[in-house]
Amino acid sequence: MAAPDNEKSRLDDAARAGWLYFIAGHTQDEIAKMLQVSRASAQRLVSLCLAERLITFRLEHPIAACMELASRLKARFDLVHCDVVPTDPAAPLSNAGIAERSANLLETTLRSETPVIVALGTGRAVRAAVERVSPIERPDHQIVSLVGNISADGSASFYDTVGRLADRTGARHYPMPLPFLMSSEDERNRMVRIDPIARVRAVAAKADLRLIGIGQMDQKAQVHVDGFVTREELLEMMRLGAVGEVTGWAYDAKGRLIKGGTNKRLTSIPPQIPAVSTTIAAAVGVAKVPSIKAALAGRVINGLITDEATARAVLDR
Repeated sequence: MAAPDNEKSRLDDAARAGWLYFIAGHTQDEIAKMLQVSRASAQRLVSLCLAERLITFRLEHPIAACMELASRLKARFDLVHCDVVPTDPAAPLSNAGIAERSANLLETTLRSETPVIVALGTGRAVRAAVERVSPIERPDHQIVSLVGNISADGSASFYDTVGRLADRTGARHYPMPLPFLMSSEDERNRMVRIDPIARVRAVAAKADLRLIGIGQMDQKAQVHVDGFVTREELLEMMRLGAVGEVTGWAYDAKGRLIKGGTNKRLTSIPPQIPAVSTTIAAAVGVAKVPSIKAALAGRVINGLITDEATARAVLDR
């Protein structure tokens, strides 16, 4: 028998309180203010969350509002996978929630006894997800990078994730030992044909799961902030119509790859458009809504992990 509405609402509140306490790391006083209840009520909700086993290591109770948003996103954009997590009122740009769900997805995939190939992009959300993956011995699996991991000054990317996940799984791993951008299109074409690089790209082409981030293309674009493209290169891409990027590949408002600019010199593996293998983006923040919506509309991705506020903004536009 289905739970009465008031019981379902009580469990939703308990799950939300548990998420804020155990995942987002808030105190019970802070949770009381966020949920507009007394501290005693907040304490009871957290206790109920534990008593009902709504949360163990990870949140197990699907909050109704999040499930409804995920269902709408899946239906509108024909997604193979969608997770929506609560928004942290105190830190609306926090990636803790989407990192937790992304880690859950990675662990589910990696538990397979059949050998699988996991391809990873870079970025804060993907790195945070990898950091949350529990160690599991899967030496028959393969982990491969979709992105060149060397920045313009020759330093390694701080957000490289392939080695970290390989450490947790014992899987064979394939980094992409190339600069993010080459100096010319001809140089890029020569480099990606080098045999070891061609082998990495061949492994990535067979990936069972691609987990990537989505970047906005504005003055705060991550590819610029992190030093991979110059301000002039960013402005050129914006003039060419870029609204977002995945693994460095910039695309327009309809999800079409930009034909010029830095895309001509990029060493990252191009996205499959429309996405064929399971390609899931983890992204949060209102500033990323145009980028997310364009990626969904253009089938650059076929899966999304985001939060309530971002999901509502995507659906409202």
